[in-house]
Amino acid sequence: MDEKSLYSSPYDDKEYMWLLDNIASHFQLDLRGYKQHRVRRRIDMIMRKYTYNSYKKYFEDLKNNPKLWDEFLDKLTINVTEFFRNPEKWNYLKKNILPKVLKERGTKTKIWSAGCSTGEEPYTHAIILEELKAPKNIKVLATDLDRFVIQKAKKGIYSDRSMVNVPEDIRKKYFKKLDNNTYEVLPLIKSRVIFKQHNLLMDKFEKDIDIISCRNVVIYFDMDAKNKLYKNFANSLRKGGVLFVGSTERIFNYKSLGLEVIEPFFYQKVSD
Repeated sequence: MDEKSLYSSPYDDKEYMWLLDNIASHFQLDLRGYKQHRVRRRIDMIMRKYTYNSYKKYFEDLKNNPKLWDEFLDKLTINVTEFFRNPEKWNYLKKNILPKVLKERGTKTKIWSAGCSTGEEPYTHAIILEELKAPKNIKVLATDLDRFVIQKAKKGIYSDRSMVNVPEDIRKKYFKKLDNNTYEVLPLIKSRVIFKQHNLLMDKFEKDIDIISCRNVVIYFDMDAKNKLYKNFANSLRKGGVLFVGSTERIFNYKSLGLEVIEPFFYQKVSD
């Protein structure tokens, strides 16, 4: 099934491709590597809301109306996550990977949560670091395309839905209860995370990373973008570094990237 059969737009196809090209060049936001039936459906929903009949007219207003652009970013990003999603995988990271990294690398340890969304994932890393009594100067780099979710992540306030996998002892140690179904991450956990805006398909990657987690993000990309991203992740890891992906994601060409599977959804860099 091709993508066109998944969604049929009422607007012009060639003009849609023009829109994507111009968004990439003007806003430095490349949406061409995403699955287009998802992207286009969301853009069309906004256009119908404001009764646009042309992608070109919509783009002109995007350039001149910051509120319209903010809404565009908000609708185009997918931000569904939770603390300790797939708990057994985080337990494996805590017991089998991170202690070795901390022993070998010490205060040089570098952890990157890529596509961090509203912050549950990088804060989970930070909680594990705290549990392992890692040096305080070891930080988690947390990046996302959407500056609005980064703002939310920095506040560190979450509902019960995000907390379903958090053990009771961890909840009591690292969260402040604000009301019946709202919790705030404590300052000692917030202080371990550095949030930055970053475009996975366009921006440069840091090097010599020990652990990269990018979970349930790549599923929204097309195959070419996935291959590019996994190659860049592999290049970003130090030898011996580990890439941690989501439970529905697999890297089929991992050997050609110098990676090996050490546990389902964990890939270790074994060669450059």
